[in-house]
Amino acid sequence: MSPITYRDATAGDAAMVADLFARTFVETFGHLYSEEDLGTFLAGVTAEAYAAEIADPAFEIRLAFAQGDAVAFAKLGPPSLPEEPPPNTLELWQIYVLGSWQGNGIGPALFDWAAGRARGRGAEHLQLTVYVENYRAKTFYERRGFVPTGRYAFMVGNHADEDIIMRCVL
Repeated sequence: MSPITYRDATAGDAAMVADLFARTFVETFGHLYSEEDLGTFLAGVTAEAYAAEIADPAFEIRLAFAQGDAVAFAKLGPPSLPEEPPPNTLELWQIYVLGSWQGNGIGPALFDWAAGRARGRGAEHLQLTVYVENYRAKTFYERRGFVPTGRYAFMVGNHADEDIIMRCVL
């Protein structure tokens, strides 16, 4: 197996990140939604939106590559959830890994990067959401000290998923 390499996203990566988000989201969750709801949701996942986040110093995106292809990414940024976080909280917006690359240590490496970057920015807490039936992700985060703090309706088109808001102390 080829080694996994990592680097921070640059402006030229925006389309690649948008494509990777769409591929991993559909691969993991696509079966849950109607074609219309999924299409509406993915229409908002654009290279322009990622370019704006890559250019915004409040966000950081880290990419993982294998065999020359992007296979995963993590996004860290300001809190956005409808729950008042403690002071000095950052949000882990995503860790998305293509299914064929899960189990190769990429998720843990991206999490370690995000936690380290959050600490480096003075964060004392990290929060995220996870779909209630994404047991693998919930277990992953629980092993890293995350605990549930609330619920959140994650909208995919007109479909509301129930997500769990989780937070940990860094």
